[in-house]
Amino acid sequence: MGGGHTWTAVPGAAQRARTVLALAWSCAATAQGGREEFTGAHTVTADGRVLLRPPADSAHAAALCAPRGELPAVLEFADPAPVPVRDRIRARLWLAGRLTRTGGHLEFRPGRVVLRQASGSVVVDPDEFAAAVPDPLAPAEARLLTHLADAHPDAVQRLTRLVASDALHGAVRVRPLAVDRHGLTLRIERAWAHGDVRLPFHTPADDVTQLSERMRALLAQANAASCPRALQRQRADGDG
Repeated sequence: MGGGHTWTAVPGAAQRARTVLALAWSCAATAQGGREEFTGAHTVTADGRVLLRPPADSAHAAALCAPRGELPAVLEFADPAPVPVRDRIRARLWLAGRLTRTGGHLEFRPGRVVLRQASGSVVVDPDEFAAAVPDPLAPAEARLLTHLADAHPDAVQRLTRLVASDALHGAVRVRPLAVDRHGLTLRIERAWAHGDVRLPFHTPADDVTQLSERMRALLAQANAASCPRALQRQRADGDG
């Protein structure tokens, strides 16, 4: 990459958090001891503020009629995998801050950001969160992964040649779990457990055209690699 940027094999926590927020269609808001679920009722500004448009009977909206006009709250967002896999939630994002009424909607400014993934939980600096941008491939991820899983299972199988043999021990199914500009993640399911393996790209992809090239490069590596012990079987879709 040019401009003095350093390539990394995984997205940073701030970008991952912004990606979860950008893709989430629903959220849960907890305030004054009450919890409400909102679907299709929020948008996100460029600096990470959340604009909520709750229904008229929302308890949170009613509470903001108080003189102070603000309400401490926690918003929770989930990131489900587009492809049916075990333990489908890939990440959860919690934002703690204050709700205020602005015109016809509620505005939420996060003061604390916590991202939880399979690797553990991390507190994201609010300024880094505000400055980060979602992964450029995020809007196309669901389409790309479902196409790979449904139309090219042979390619997924070939990619396991890039996975260490011990990671495939006891595997019964391998599915594409996630893709971002830095790499592809596979979910390896065993009879009673599962694990994830990341296949990094040789350089980040900024759009779908570049992603196609990166995937071709991975498949070329896989074709050149010796094939590890074959999977005993591949289960049919389901078990999400």
